[in-house]
Amino acid sequence: MAIPAGPMLARLLLALLIAGCAVSPVDRLAKPPNLYTTGLNYQAEEVPEAQRSVAPRLLYVTNRSQRLNGDGSVTYLAERSDSMAFGTAQVQFTRVQDWPELVALTHADGKGRLPRLKVAGYRDGIRFSKTPLPAERRDGRVVTEARAEREYAAYSAAFRKAVAAEVRRAGTGRILLFVHGFNNDFDDALTTLANIWHYAGRRSVPMMFSWPAGNSGLFKYFRDREAGDFSVFHLKEMLDLLASVPEVEDIDIVAHSRGSDLATTALRELVIRERGRGRQPKLTLKTGTLILAAPDLDVGFVRQRLMSERVFAAFEQVNVYINPEDQALALASVLTRESRFGRLDATDFAPGELASLKKVGLVHFIRVEGAGGSGHSYFRDNPGAMSDIALALRTRAFPGGTLRPLELDHDNIWTLHPDYPLDRLPDLDLDFVQERR
Repeated sequence: MAIPAGPMLARLLLALLIAGCAVSPVDRLAKPPNLYTTGLNYQAEEVPEAQRSVAPRLLYVTNRSQRLNGDGSVTYLAERSDSMAFGTAQVQFTRVQDWPELVALTHADGKGRLPRLKVAGYRDGIRFSKTPLPAERRDGRVVTEARAEREYAAYSAAFRKAVAAEVRRAGTGRILLFVHGFNNDFDDALTTLANIWHYAGRRSVPMMFSWPAGNSGLFKYFRDREAGDFSVFHLKEMLDLLASVPEVEDIDIVAHSRGSDLATTALRELVIRERGRGRQPKLTLKTGTLILAAPDLDVGFVRQRLMSERVFAAFEQVNVYINPEDQALALASVLTRESRFGRLDATDFAPGELASLKKVGLVHFIRVEGAGGSGHSYFRDNPGAMSDIALALRTRAFPGGTLRPLELDHDNIWTLHPDYPLDRLPDLDLDFVQERR
């Protein structure tokens, strides 16, 4: 029986409202990961001196349009821009006096007062040329106009200089890049990055790519999807520039929800290009660990365009966090009429598919149990999930060993229990050796 137009519209509105809650409130530091609640493992003394701050500096690249405010500051909007902006931001951990107090709260059990996260300000440093660059036909070839090429080269050089300076200041050549999901505004993404980076041990330079998500209206999910597709070129541009900085050693990427589609599409195109040039993408792109958290990806797309083309082989490892009870992805499946990668269970894989992936050894499916809430923002809110993300980024270890004591079920999916890893808590103070399986 056909559903009347009124109830159908109401259901769609409700679905979009729930799906819009892509991340829980991000103006607070999430509960400390289980990894740290015994007073071990954060290793504050190993954090570079420049990163021991309650008001740390973060880098960002965005292709959001901006509004110039009366005081000279800018506000980033959900509308698109044809040019990228590179800048620095400051996120304040409020309600704490200093770094030692923040470290103490990081080791707490999460039942007491936790800091709030506030974007204290941000500033554009470079505004790149609009794309596409003007071109002309010369000697039978289409080439970029000389003036436009010089301008872009100057912006690129300024970007490399600024990133290199930040790497030297931070004392680490490892970049932690965060690509946010649907319905996130600019400030939300910055505070989420600050949350992940802090709990991952601050051993990297935190950086965000922010695309024009957060559109309003009945069809905001689809508008955000289109904005993500629009942003693929700019993310590729940024990744290329970042890898070209000599001081940058490795680029770890954490992508959430719709950000996973944007990130993997850009990475796929870069990997194919590098292979076509006879290069090894892992070396030229400096790709490290890839984390796909609650990925809002079409399952068929993943099989045909990522796995079949072996895109994931260009990384040290790929960790895919899934939750079959993810409500936001369930609604995305209804809206797109396709299964979403972030809520798969064993029955969604072809016979032998997981066993075949296990032989490759690079792609790890991690089922998060007891995710909480709508089951979509556990990558930052769930103390067990945040523990494993921190361990993956800090130790580079594969699942299943002493440094990441996940359990493998009979379907070859790693299981992450809510109390992970308290039953087999590693002592990172005793072992700095990278563990590979």
